[in-house]
Amino acid sequence: MTGPVVAALGGGHGLAATLTALRYVTDEITAIVTVADDGGSSGRLRDEFGVLPPGDLRMALAALCAESEWGHTWRDVLQHRFAGDGPLGGHALGNLLIVALWELHDDPVAGLDLVGRLLQAQGRVLPMAAVPLAIEADVSGLDPAHPEAVQVVRGQAQVAVTPGTVERVRLVPAAPPGCPESVAAIRSADWVVLGPGSWFTSVMTHLLVPEVREALEVTRARRLLILNLDPGSGETAGFSAERHLETFAELAPNLHLDVVLADPAVVDDPEQLEAACARLGATLFVAPVGRRDRAGEHDPLRFAAAVRDIVTTPRPAR
Repeated sequence: MTGPVVAALGGGHGLAATLTALRYVTDEITAIVTVADDGGSSGRLRDEFGVLPPGDLRMALAALCAESEWGHTWRDVLQHRFAGDGPLGGHALGNLLIVALWELHDDPVAGLDLVGRLLQAQGRVLPMAAVPLAIEADVSGLDPAHPEAVQVVRGQAQVAVTPGTVERVRLVPAAPPGCPESVAAIRSADWVVLGPGSWFTSVMTHLLVPEVREALEVTRARRLLILNLDPGSGETAGFSAERHLETFAELAPNLHLDVVLADPAVVDDPEQLEAACARLGATLFVAPVGRRDRAGEHDPLRFAAAVRDIVTTPRPAR
C-alpha cells in the first residue's frame, strides 16, 4: 500500500480509532500521543519511576500491529492486564514492557520503536513531549451555591470526569519541550489529523506544547480535525460541535484547519457549523463514521472511507 504521509495526534481510544481507520488508507502513519495521563497503571508507573505515562502509547502501538497471527498475538500480550489486588494488579503488561525498555535504553523513542518492531507495526508511535506532563483546568459550576465561581482541578484523570464546565486548560510545566521526532513528523507530513478523543485532555493538550503548536502552524501538511461522535459528554458536557471549534480557536488563534469531519448525528445546524469551520479556514465534511449497532463507537470501515475521501482529495488551487 502507498498513501499520504499522515501524522495523527491524540490519545486513548479516540486516537486508536483514528489509527485503525488510517491503516486502510496509508502505510505512512506516525501517531503523536499525549503524555499527561495520571490515572490507573500509567499513573502508578509515572509516580514510581518518573517516566512518561505509557498507557496511551501502548494503545497506539496495539492499534498499528501487523495484520497477522504474530502481530495479533503480541498485540494481545501488550494489552493483557493483570487481575487481583497485588502489586501487579491493574497493570497492563505492555506498560511494564515499555517502561523496562526505557530503563534499558534511556531513550523513550528507541524503546517505543523496539515495541513497534516486535508488533511489526504499520507506522510509528511517538510521545508529543519529552517529559511527563500534568493538566490543570479552570472549572466553573462545581459549587451549586456559586455556579459562576471558578475552581482549579488538577490531573488528567480528575479533569476528564469533572461535573463542572471546563473554561480553560494548561499544562505543568507550562512550556514543555516537544519530542523532536514528533515535531519533525508534523512538519514533513502531507496530512495532520487531530482527534477524536477527550477534547481537553487528549486533543487540545497538543496545542499547549509550544514546539508542537508551532509545527502545526507552519507545516506544509493539510490539517484535519475529527469531531467526537458524542461531543457533549464527559469533560465537554453541554458543548455543541460549534463550541468545540470555538475553544480550539481560543487556544490556538494562529492555527488554521483545512477540513473538519463530523458525523451527521452531531450536526444540529449545518449552516452554523459550516460558519464555525469557515472561521478556522476549514470546510465541513459530513459523513457517517459511527457504528449502526453500537452508539458512540466508530465503525472502522465507515471511518476509513470518510478519511480516505478527505485525504485523497487534491489540494485546492490558491
